[in-house]
Amino acid sequence: MSSTPFAQLQQEARLRDLADPLASFRQRFAYPSIHPSAIYFTGNSLGLMPLDARQSIEQELNTWSTFGVEGHFEGAQPWVSFHEPFAHWLAPILGAEPQEVVAMGSLTANLHFLMASFYRPSSTRFKILCEGSSFPSDFYALDSQAKWHGFNPKEAVVELHPRSGEHVLRTEDIVQRIHELGSELALVLLGGVNYLTGQFFDLKNITAEAHKVGAVMGTDLAHAVGNVPLNLHDWNIDFAAWCSYKYLNSGPGATAGIFVHERHLGKNDLPRLEGWWGNRADTRFLMGRHIQPAQTAEAWQLSNAPVLNMAAQRASLQIFADAGQQRLHQKRESLVDFFLMAYQALLQEVPKGSLDCLTPTNPAERGCQSSLVFPGRGKSFFEWLSKAGVIADWREPNVVRIAPVPLYNTHSEVWNFLELVRQGLHN
Repeated sequence: MSSTPFAQLQQEARLRDLADPLASFRQRFAYPSIHPSAIYFTGNSLGLMPLDARQSIEQELNTWSTFGVEGHFEGAQPWVSFHEPFAHWLAPILGAEPQEVVAMGSLTANLHFLMASFYRPSSTRFKILCEGSSFPSDFYALDSQAKWHGFNPKEAVVELHPRSGEHVLRTEDIVQRIHELGSELALVLLGGVNYLTGQFFDLKNITAEAHKVGAVMGTDLAHAVGNVPLNLHDWNIDFAAWCSYKYLNSGPGATAGIFVHERHLGKNDLPRLEGWWGNRADTRFLMGRHIQPAQTAEAWQLSNAPVLNMAAQRASLQIFADAGQQRLHQKRESLVDFFLMAYQALLQEVPKGSLDCLTPTNPAERGCQSSLVFPGRGKSFFEWLSKAGVIADWREPNVVRIAPVPLYNTHSEVWNFLELVRQGLHN
């Protein structure tokens, strides 16, 4: 390849990698060996396995084999309180207070538990506002919540769509719709980062506008947690839920989590679907007839921690703590900056109209993910990239989602991926 502006950026990638303070963290993950030159860009779907996860799980297996049921009270981290440190590890990632956070359940189940508390519709205030490209499971949850309360989802669930010819939602359009719905609006539920476009919503201002009309603000952080800077407490978001197998690298089907703002904690008049682990820690084993709910987000817990599952998450959260939020976001910004620079250079070298990007170019409106569109190209193009070693994600009809993440991806991988795109588009 001749020395074009795009080709020259290969050296820029190498220099950024040499200056990367987080470069050594890649060695703490099991990088896929299914291809000799694999480029793993699907941290937005399943994060890589921390090498320490094996030892972390084995530690709990050893506790089980050594102590049996007494492992609840013996061992390095007794199971009865196994979940408690997770709140302290997760709080900085979420911009939350530890009492507002608990690791529990699975994402969609947690959304239902939270909506049982925070979606309390009346005959006049019952509408739910969401993005029109929500992850399907969110639609199913919202539709079923509306039906559960006796409403027609076609009337209750209001979808937001971009303007004609645009890929993403404008904040001013979201705010306008909130005020149009006004006293009919019970809940705004947006993804923190949209799973399809990679758009990072202005949650702070959207929350403020939702509250102005008397609505509750909730968010699905599946594609945001561990990806973009969050400040849930100061943004006054009412509730949030997330999964932990994407950017949090906690393993397939890993334990998820919830956030409930502290202003809602300890309220006896706030309904919840309850289980025995929602009791205060000091009353949990008294086996009383009536619950004495925890004064923290733990009140939403139903059952004890799935220890073997959460042991893998413990290994990942330790890596996050070691890396630090500031360095992680600086590396993410560098990866995004380099991607956008290389992408713009690449557009000058591929056939016009053969490549587009759904994800905003404004760094404040995006995280790691980039959703690339290949007009006129079918899944065969994605399969060609896969055979070349790119482990990415396909969405019909022509979208490839990639997510270079700061803990284990490099700038050189970004360039190498785009070079493969260049080659493929010339074939």
